[in-house]
Amino acid sequence: MIAFEAIAPFQKDFKSLLKKYKTLKEDLEVVQKVMEILPDARPPFSFRIDNLGIESCVIKVKKIACKSLKGKGVHSGLRLVYAYFEDEQKIVFIELYHKNDKENEDRERILSHFE
Repeated sequence: MIAFEAIAPFQKDFKSLLKKYKTLKEDLEVVQKVMEILPDARPPFSFRIDNLGIESCVIKVKKIACKSLKGKGVHSGLRLVYAYFEDEQKIVFIELYHKNDKENEDRERILSHFE
């Protein structure tokens, strides 16, 4: 069984987006169920973020179905960044954003979590 954690900035992202997308909590629970079975990157849905200079596996999920965005399905535009610690069987949520609000993941936030 994989343990899920979230850093404080992720919690802030989540709260902010939850005001806009009322089903986000349920949508994230669905993503977690998939991650329990397939926690590693699964293109085209998720990709490893390389060239960070850290040993942990950091993954960006690009295809998240959000019921609040009717008719969009996995093309909702939501992005989730997490670190997968295989030895510990743990996933740490780092960032959640909509692609219209931000072009790319916050690499500084990712790296600061591993310091």
